[in-house]
Order: sequence, then C-alpha cells, then structure tokens
Amino acid sequence: MAMAWASYLETGIEVIDQQHMRIVDYINRLEQAIDGADQRAVGRVLNELEDYCLSHFAFEESLQQQVGYKFAAEHKSTHENFTKRLTKYRERHKAGEDVARQLHAMLGSWLVHHIKRDDMAYVSDLKGGIEKQSGDWLTRSVAGFFGKNA
Repeated sequence: MAMAWASYLETGIEVIDQQHMRIVDYINRLEQAIDGADQRAVGRVLNELEDYCLSHFAFEESLQQQVGYKFAAEHKSTHENFTKRLTKYRERHKAGEDVARQLHAMLGSWLVHHIKRDDMAYVSDLKGGIEKQSGDWLTRSVAGFFGKNA
C-alpha cells in the first residue's frame, strides 16, 4: 500500500515538509519497483534516495546550526546512522540480494518515527530563530544553502 502524506507529519516549516514529502515519493517509487519485480528500478530508487537524503540532512543540519539548536549534534548523528543503514542496503542490493521489501518497511517506519520524534523536537527552536531574524531568514537560508542569491 502506498504511503500517504498525513498532517501529523507536518512540521509547519514548508520547505522541510516539502522535502519530507519527496522522501515519501521515493518510498512509493520503491513500492512500484517491488510490485513490478524490477530490481534495476529498486537500485535507481535506492541511489536517488540516498543522494536526496544526504542533501536534505545537510539542509536540516545547516538550519539547526544557524539557530543554535542545542541537540544539533545528536540530530546529525541520527542522520549519519540512517545514511549508514541506506549504504548497507545499497551494498546488499549490488551484491544481488533482494532487499526491497525489507528496505521499504524500514523506510516507512523510520521516516514517520524520525519526523515525529527527532524533527518535531527542533521545530520550536527553528521557528524561534526565524522570528528573531530580520527579513525572510528562511528564504535567505534556503537560497544560501543551494548557492543562490536571495
């Protein structure tokens, strides 16, 4: 069954929510690859998801540093542990092991728990940091992270 975005996953920070929705899209693409018994598609999704998560994690961590989130190091460690898990799945897949169903189950569970537990914990600090900044701080941060002038 496809994973659906739900309001209980919303952080209230639009750019973060959009990035999380994209991860849900990857989870659903993985499900389609499983349904089609397409191991090449599984590999593509896994590679793209890993790349996307690295950029999403770096973005979140950058915002946390900018507002002085006191648990930024712990949050980064959580991201690093997840990235290691994805790397192991990718390696197992490359070795010919069918990891798709196990990966799909892990991703859906991890994403929900990570958002509800780890990400929701920084929301008030991030929003507070946004309010303290003059102008549209979040827009400038997004533009700066991606190397664009705001």
